[in-house]
Amino acid sequence: MIPDLTRAAWRKSSHSGGNGGECVELARTPTVAAVRDSKNPAGAVLVFEDGGLGEFLTAVKRGRFAR
Repeated sequence: MIPDLTRAAWRKSSHSGGNGGECVELARTPTVAAVRDSKNPAGAVLVFEDGGLGEFLTAVKRGRFAR
């Protein structure tokens, strides 16, 4: 089931650049964590359940998704 994020409180990562570069926003609900690009708030959203966000961030830090 896709969660309703219309009233979610999105916050920008403190690691996002202030120069209009990489801007990631995070929202949490009681059941999921969601991530989106702040430059395109109506665009795609990554939704994670049950610790999935932590696992995803660990994989990113380890370079699993490097090009």
